[in-house]
Amino acid sequence: MVSGLLIATSCKKSFFTDQNVNPNALATATPDLLLPTVEAALGYTQGGDESRFTSLLTQQMFGANSQSQTYYNYGLNPGVFDNLWPDLYTSTLENDYDLIRISDKGGYAKYGGIGRILMAYQMQVAVDLWGDLPYSQAFKGNADQAVLHPAYDKAQGLYDTIASLINVGTALLQSANPGTLVPTTQDVIYGGDAAAWIKFGHAIKARLALHQSKGNAQMAATALTEIAASFGSSADNAQYVWGTTETSANPWYQFYRDRPGDQNWPQSALAGSMAADNDPRYGALDLDSTNAAGVAMNYYNKINSPTELITYEELLFASAEATLRNGGSVVAAQVFYQAAITANMKKLGIAQADIDAYLLTHGTLPAGTDAAIAKIASEEYIALFLNPEVFVLWRRTGSPALVSTTGNQIPRRLLYPQTELNFNAANVPSVTLYAPTLFWDK
Repeated sequence: MVSGLLIATSCKKSFFTDQNVNPNALATATPDLLLPTVEAALGYTQGGDESRFTSLLTQQMFGANSQSQTYYNYGLNPGVFDNLWPDLYTSTLENDYDLIRISDKGGYAKYGGIGRILMAYQMQVAVDLWGDLPYSQAFKGNADQAVLHPAYDKAQGLYDTIASLINVGTALLQSANPGTLVPTTQDVIYGGDAAAWIKFGHAIKARLALHQSKGNAQMAATALTEIAASFGSSADNAQYVWGTTETSANPWYQFYRDRPGDQNWPQSALAGSMAADNDPRYGALDLDSTNAAGVAMNYYNKINSPTELITYEELLFASAEATLRNGGSVVAAQVFYQAAITANMKKLGIAQADIDAYLLTHGTLPAGTDAAIAKIASEEYIALFLNPEVFVLWRRTGSPALVSTTGNQIPRRLLYPQTELNFNAANVPSVTLYAPTLFWDK
């Protein structure tokens, strides 16, 4: 395991309550117990710190008080990430590694396939936040394979590793011999539906290609191919849906419950632009809106709101962008662009008449390729609300044109945690919030 994970951190800075399960208690668990644990840990990690940091950096949320205000103004140091790192590596990735290892040993092909798709997704998000990361040596912290100071694999090479995980996972999910254990209700995301997981794998590969498509028509073409094999409607969305009890609540719901006033949405740059455009989605995104009983009225801040991983509308926006980067026409891209806005609004419960009115005003792309991509990204910025992928979108496209809250630069990456600097310093890359940029950040 990563060396920093062996040392207890100091005061808790985590943005959400500590509900992840101790992986040491699951060392001999069967895949049917490990899978829901991994999925819940993924939901908490992405819906918690990953979402919180990236939504502040991209100004989808406003840091009003306390730590959130500091982070909003780029007061980020390595110690800030000392809880996100073990949430990612110990609670999520290491449990997932055990899921894969135990599934392979027992011949449980579907569990092994799902574990690899989950590993691919989690690594994709993490690589795009940090760049180089421990992977090939990261999970060898036990027995005779112990590597207490793991090397950092290069980010671009990890993209190839992610694609390979998906390819192997897809083959396992299609195996004619799934083994004696197959997932059903234990799989909170897709209920054991192998075809759905395969589509999710294609969606991840579409992201990998799109991220590298600037000035590369072949990558854009690959993205379109992967999208065509992926989601066909919003019913295919990859998401973790939370429960209706306080102990199984959505992380944003928990944050608003436990730290009222730290962050808000109405003062954000996103809220300001949507208000100026009379966007009918404003109320659906307003995390601060409640009814007379104090119950959240928006889509994302209810007790059981989903943590979205990849959605159908994201892939439609990706299709619009990739069409243009592959030399396609603005007219062709506009079909995907309008379909993406429509899918997002329908998911949020917007009336058809309001959708039609919005498209009448905002549904036409400008003639130039660069301008069209910028407009696609400005709309996708709304659809990717609270998803860490929005930080990738903004860095890739520069749209929307955000203004830094402090100084003249907006951070373009996260810092490695202090625990890694303390206990694995020889391997940790030297970085700032601004450099080096990710290999696709051109």
